[in-house]
Amino acid sequence: MKQLLMATTNEGKLNEIRMMLEGTDVEVLSLKDAGILTEVVEDGKTFEENALIKARAIMKETGKLTLADDSGLEVDFLNKEPGIYSARYCGVNTPYSIKNRNILERLIDVPDEKRTARFVCAIAAVFPDGSEKTVQATFEGRIGYEEKGEHGFGYDPIFYLPDRGCYSAELEPEEKNRISHRGKALKLMLDELKACGALG
Repeated sequence: MKQLLMATTNEGKLNEIRMMLEGTDVEVLSLKDAGILTEVVEDGKTFEENALIKARAIMKETGKLTLADDSGLEVDFLNKEPGIYSARYCGVNTPYSIKNRNILERLIDVPDEKRTARFVCAIAAVFPDGSEKTVQATFEGRIGYEEKGEHGFGYDPIFYLPDRGCYSAELEPEEKNRISHRGKALKLMLDELKACGALG
């Protein structure tokens, strides 16, 4: 079985990625699984830069093919906030219930057509020989008027999908993984890794 080191400790992300790779001969290892305690400072200006910063740092430490993602929510009415600061929005370790409430309150009385938003995911792969690959994908929708749904994590409960008439957190995990920013980006990256022989 091939191992893929994912430079994250986010259990929500790991669960999604492992679910997407079920039935394959690829085992996803987290930083915790690999015994890596390194904290990488993400000081890039874009999702792609941050993903590369993480992947480069962990590959350098381990010498293994490393994948890292950086993802977040862009709300057009808020000048694309929280963007690359999605995980640190409203302060480090602030619960997402508070982050979500803050966004909903800032959009009170904003009409549907101005509530457009998207999730963005960039995934970087850094190889032991120093070569790199990056991909990026989006998941379009808008900010709803309440928190709704029991699935997903993070900003999913306020992310409304007009074409499906439901919130991201109301989607079954399999469906969300098929259409989400991370699902689409991971598929692109796996195709890249297979094409270059990294996954056989």
